[in-house]
Order: sequence, then C-alpha cells, then structure tokens
Amino acid sequence: MYVQYVKLASPKFKYPLLLWHGGGLTGVTWETKPDGKPGWQMFFLNRGYDVYVSDAVERGRASWARYPEFFKSEPMFRSKKEAWELFRFGPPGSYDASAGSRRPFPDTQFPTEALDAFAKQGVPRWVTNDAPTQAAYDQLVARFCPCVIVVHSQGGNFGFNAALRAPDKVKALVALEPSGAPDPDKVDVGKLKAVPHLFVYGDHLQDSPPWPTLVKAPQRYRGALAGAGVKTEWIDLPERGIKGNSHMMMMDRNSDQVAELVARWLEQSTD
Repeated sequence: MYVQYVKLASPKFKYPLLLWHGGGLTGVTWETKPDGKPGWQMFFLNRGYDVYVSDAVERGRASWARYPEFFKSEPMFRSKKEAWELFRFGPPGSYDASAGSRRPFPDTQFPTEALDAFAKQGVPRWVTNDAPTQAAYDQLVARFCPCVIVVHSQGGNFGFNAALRAPDKVKALVALEPSGAPDPDKVDVGKLKAVPHLFVYGDHLQDSPPWPTLVKAPQRYRGALAGAGVKTEWIDLPERGIKGNSHMMMMDRNSDQVAELVARWLEQSTD
C-alpha cells in the first residue's frame, strides 16, 4: 500500500483523517478534482486535520509485484460509459462517445465537461486481492491511529472491517456511498459502541441501477449498529435540499458543501 501524509505544524484536531478510495480508483480521488480544483485533502488540511491519503494494494502508486496470485485473474477496467452511468453523472443510456452529445442529469453537480480528465484517474483492479488489501489497511490503522476514517464506495467494506478489528483505534467512520457492508449476523457490532458512523448518499439513486440494490447492505448494517447502541447518522443529501450530487461527491462542484457537513458531524461526534 502507498500512503502519503501531510502533518500540520499545529493541527486543530488530535485525530488524523485517513481517506480511503473506491474501486478502480486511487488516492487521487481526494487530492484534486477533475476540473483542476482542490479536493478534500486540502479541505480537511485547511480545517485543521493531519491527512493521510492511500492507494490500496495494486492501485496507482502502490506496489503489487509481491502478489503473484493477481495474475490468476484478469484485471477489470471501467469504461467511460460505465463510469458515467454507475457514478450517476447521467441516466442510463445518456452516454455518448461524443462529449457534445452526452446528456447529464439536468441538476448534476459533477463537472461533466471534465469527464476525460476523470477517466484518466481510473486504474485496473483485480477481484482477487481483498485479503491483502484489508491486511494493509489494518496495518495502517495499527501504525497511525487513533484516527478518523473516511471511506468511499468499495473502500466502505475495508473501513467497516478495520473498525471492527480495531474499535479502540478508530474514533469515527464516515462512509460515502459504501458499495457494501459486513453482514451484521456474522460480526459483533456491539464492540463499536464508541465508534460513531456517518453514512452519506447523493442524488438520483432510484434513477440509476444498481443503486437501489447496492444501498440495502449499508442500510441493514446501519440498522444493526443503531440497535447495538452505536451513534449513527444517515445523510440523504437531496432530503437536505442539496441536489444533483453524484457518486463522486468529493469531486462535484459543491464538494466543499458536502465536506462541511462531514466536518461538522465529526466535530460533534469526536472528542
């Protein structure tokens, strides 16, 4: 795993922020937006947090040569069309190879004119490496925490499991549209009573298969957490009057507005 960190001379908050990316992506997700504007790494540094950005095992700047088992499966690549529809930049069938013919959601917050720049951030991924990736995240937590973890999409499961394995080191967990979650019948969520969880979802979930299905496991997990006495909150951005956010909310035009919601929740939920 590749990890970069920026430590402030005088941080305002005692727990560093660990930013974990989603599938087919890297830590660049947090560093800069495809329209060239600064991302959440800089937002939270300016807020007063030390910030750690990682590239998971075999992604981007990370090493993968020590894992020959990767070559037993074919790498997966995400096309622009798949990203356009899955990440909810536009409705199904609205992508076109010609930029001028694409039909984004009318209220989309994603800078669709920068789709080509975003596509250059995509990297191949293998479906066989969850175990070494989880082990690397667990080692990251063991080495640098207590901390706050912010996860996105595929990173959700890694974050949830890292918290379950080290509930004394994870002081809060923020999940931005996690694509999965542990089965609460198979884990002890009661050990997470001191680990508040925030779930954040954007717009057009019902308009974009497979999101109505993808959201079910996190909903069930959140219900189990609440039932065990864990502080949880579920922010539906459209219900808050914040419209048009895509799956890549940290890259949307209003990304700072979403980050502000997360920052306020963290400041109210951690000591």
